[in-house]
Amino acid sequence: MSTEARAETHIPWYHTITAMIVAGCLVAIVNFGVRSTFGFFTVPVSEAHGWPREIFSFAMAMQNLVWGIATPVAGMLADRYGSARVLMAGAVIYCLGMLMMAWTSSASMFNLGGGVLVGIGIAFSSFSIVMAALGRIVPPDRRSWAFGIATASGSLGQFIFAPLGAMLVSAYGWQQALVILACLSLLIILFAAPLLKQNTSGSRPTPGEADLTMKAAIGLAFGHRSYILLVSGFFVCGFQLAFITVHMPAYLAEHGISKEFAGIAMGLIGLFNVVGSYVSGIIGGRGEKHVPLAFIYLIRAAITAGFVLLPVTPVTTLLFTCSMGLLWLSTVPLTMGLVTVMFGTRYMATLYGFVFVSHQVGSFLGVWLAGRLYDQFGSYDIVWWLSVALGVFAFIVNLPIREQRAPRFATA
Repeated sequence: MSTEARAETHIPWYHTITAMIVAGCLVAIVNFGVRSTFGFFTVPVSEAHGWPREIFSFAMAMQNLVWGIATPVAGMLADRYGSARVLMAGAVIYCLGMLMMAWTSSASMFNLGGGVLVGIGIAFSSFSIVMAALGRIVPPDRRSWAFGIATASGSLGQFIFAPLGAMLVSAYGWQQALVILACLSLLIILFAAPLLKQNTSGSRPTPGEADLTMKAAIGLAFGHRSYILLVSGFFVCGFQLAFITVHMPAYLAEHGISKEFAGIAMGLIGLFNVVGSYVSGIIGGRGEKHVPLAFIYLIRAAITAGFVLLPVTPVTTLLFTCSMGLLWLSTVPLTMGLVTVMFGTRYMATLYGFVFVSHQVGSFLGVWLAGRLYDQFGSYDIVWWLSVALGVFAFIVNLPIREQRAPRFATA
């Protein structure tokens, strides 16, 4: 038996590639699943405190913005120290923020807990940190597939947790539901344990990649035209998804759709995105990434326009959520794949983190603007049509992206 084979046989099962992929997927399920329930707290929290809907919307918008701002920081820490400790710290902050949401009666403290702390917690325990770890342990020809698996797991989390969140609110009230979900977020600590193998520095140059400092890599990336186009398009993804996640349950309730049915409909987004994200990862591994990415945005715009023009019924609701689910996070494997194509894996978490900032600025505007316009006009119609227009914009800006290693990021 060779030395390499003997070394392989002594690797504990929880440090094998398969175990670490499963661990990363479980982290993604909990992280994304818990946050997918927040839309079911919009009405009960607002009514319990006597707040206009804009206050809850602002907290959720702040959460998305902080999540985006904290993601590059989390990425830098993960690139320097490994992913596991970052994920575990994120789980603790996530839990504390949700507990503050449950027991504060002050709008400012609710913004601090639900907006700032939960936003930081989500960023530090998100699947972007998971994918950075997977990107280093999975061979390049399987990397896009692994990104699709991780993203699909987050969607599976939405399928599991969205109906669960609706049931918890109905059965125990919104405060106890938040406490239960806060405790469940701590499962991330357990699931991240196998990734402790990644706790050594990941910021070493890999074969075929130039030896750049993190500061130089960031500066060069922001001078690269295709990266700027990718950043601009991802803003739209955040706007569309955050608006639907937070405001869709309330929108359906206004049209006579029950809370339980809305929970099922929102859960189906996650279920169908398991398929969409997985297929997206496969497509990204077999050919160009920017063209299917552009068409995802265009198809989203068409689906949204159809939903707004048709009467809101259980049938049209299911058609919308299922079709939108197929496209929900299918942008992520392609976007992460484009980052690795242009810049390699060394600073993948950091550079994807800056792309994600744009996503979360869009999320902030999608959530807050929807609440603000609803309070002003009593309708979400303007935001729905703005989502359609932004989808067309994202289609246009993604088409010119060039899929090749950026200058100075490859060795001669």
